[in-house]
Amino acid sequence: MADSQLQLVARSIRSFPDFPIPGVLFRDISPLLKDPDSFRASISLLANHLRKTHGGKIDYIAGLDSRGFLFGPSLAQELGLGLVLIRKRGKLPGPTVSASYTLEYGKAELEIQKDALEPGQKVVIVDDLLATGGTMRTACDLLVQLRADVLECVSLVELTSLKGREKLGAVPFFSLLQYE
Repeated sequence: MADSQLQLVARSIRSFPDFPIPGVLFRDISPLLKDPDSFRASISLLANHLRKTHGGKIDYIAGLDSRGFLFGPSLAQELGLGLVLIRKRGKLPGPTVSASYTLEYGKAELEIQKDALEPGQKVVIVDDLLATGGTMRTACDLLVQLRADVLECVSLVELTSLKGREKLGAVPFFSLLQYE
């Protein structure tokens, strides 16, 4: 069944050459979001992986701004967990902690509310795609600032040629689909 679910998910990812710039092959998750069976399969596969890997030891799912918000709530619900948000700078009310990272065109910052997690709570970070790994690495750094334990990072798609997994260091990483 897992193989048929994975095939369903894989068939729901479109490719657009030369978007957003020449030489880039863009992986589009829009058809997956449009199809309830494909979306349900993606959540089920991620949840099954996390159950198998961590059992009941996860306290929270952390959704990464912005497409991690599409998968995070459903994944958290499937696992019976709460969701915490990691947002771009200036999007969260109240006291926050932040971390910056370098983009190909400048710098960006992520934030989380200071009271989102207690020290020692165990968290899994979710996003739609891992490319260069800078955003996911920064999300890990934010959770470490709160003294949370990052158990793993997961995504629907991984672009392996960009070696984002390497930026995560010792933090385990799992993706449903891998593309060059």
